[in-house]
Amino acid sequence: MNPAVSVKNLSVNFHEHTVLDNISFKLPDRSFTVIVGPNGSGKSTLIRSLLGIIEPEKGEIRIYDRTPSGINPEWMGYVPQTKTLDRNFPGIALELVVSGLRRSWPFFIKQNEKEKAQSALSRVGALHLSNRPLTRLSGGELQRIYLARSIIHNPRIILLDEPMTGIDAAGEADSYRLFDELNKDMTLIMVTHDLETAFHHASHVMVLNKKLIGYGKPEECLTGECLRIAFGHVGHSHPRLKGAADG
Repeated sequence: MNPAVSVKNLSVNFHEHTVLDNISFKLPDRSFTVIVGPNGSGKSTLIRSLLGIIEPEKGEIRIYDRTPSGINPEWMGYVPQTKTLDRNFPGIALELVVSGLRRSWPFFIKQNEKEKAQSALSRVGALHLSNRPLTRLSGGELQRIYLARSIIHNPRIILLDEPMTGIDAAGEADSYRLFDELNKDMTLIMVTHDLETAFHHASHVMVLNKKLIGYGKPEECLTGECLRIAFGHVGHSHPRLKGAADG
């Protein structure tokens, strides 16, 4: 079976500054890969490269054996780190989810669009928020709405860029349970600074700092040696991470 994602010798430069340097990896279908690394390590750049937003300097990206520009856009869902929508915009949650179908704001919603949006909201446990104004959504609730928006096409891959930003501990726990459930049917790729989450939820971990420092099972990559190379010290490690402070 072909991998969900295959990257070979990928390099990305911005104004002669190297952001990603000759990285290669393959992600199995229905894997849950977490990307960790310090600020400026190229994590978000890699996500945008997979989405086809950034053109690499060199190298090859294949998504289910197709180029990012050649795949069906419905194959990929995306939850961005920065939510650009003005929270004071006079819209409701259902409309935000339907915008994932339209790629624009829906000022009139068709019945079939409503049904797809409600199905996506139900899947993320947020159907009760359908008619709630965006101004009245908590950070965790808004995250669920964006997640519903990302899966409304029933994609094969979901890309999550720092999805827990601004969410409290209870909301994080709920979100990770939801990610684990979605992972049964979809390939998940998530950027995070939370090493404990990477250890306990990911099937694969990618440690990145412009170069690919480590890639494999969490227990293989989240070691003191690997983290020191990536971060320069082990201050980012967590006491419950096996081996994170070793070496």
